[in-house]
Amino acid sequence: MNSLIKSISYNQTEIIKWILQLHVPSGKIDCDPTYSKGLFYKDIEEPIYKFDIYPQTDDTVKADSRNLPLTDNSINCIMFDPPFLATSGKSLKDNDTSHNIILQRFSYYPTEKELFQFYIDSMKEFYRILKDNGILIFKCQDKISQGTQYLSHYFIIQKAIELGYYPKDLFVLLAKNRLTADWQIKNQKHARKFHSYFIVLQKSSKTVEYI
Repeated sequence: MNSLIKSISYNQTEIIKWILQLHVPSGKIDCDPTYSKGLFYKDIEEPIYKFDIYPQTDDTVKADSRNLPLTDNSINCIMFDPPFLATSGKSLKDNDTSHNIILQRFSYYPTEKELFQFYIDSMKEFYRILKDNGILIFKCQDKISQGTQYLSHYFIIQKAIELGYYPKDLFVLLAKNRLTADWQIKNQKHARKFHSYFIVLQKSSKTVEYI
């Protein structure tokens, strides 16, 4: 008997396998436009098309997720794990690792506006290359930036619907530990995020009406 697929897990590989089982008939990810070192694919079949602005493996093609060298309506499933940070503050120049530990590990954009525009432009490009009913798996994380709460998952879903996607499913990846700088603890004014999301978006004519 198959086990019940849940909306939460502490294991991202488990979530990805669940998504493929439920929503991708082929059971495969065709394209990863932010492949990096391919950490998603330790226990999952690697995609045919691997792209990154700064390739880190020999078989990754240099390309921007906003302009991919793929034809229209050619892809069944895309995995997208983009940057989620934005800053132009002093932490970029601070040699104190307690201030820039998170920036050292993840990519970032200068401003929130540029980051979210990158999301929109990438989703437009994915819509172009996805086949009808194709699936975009979008990993994202909410955050606090300069004292402001950014519910990134809400923004992404809202914009995706505007672009013609149907929000087919949502999974929450829980974390037992998170990178946290000393200054964040001393100046904490919001709950520390111990979760991220895998949003399942389908290129579909299906619409969502709440009212």
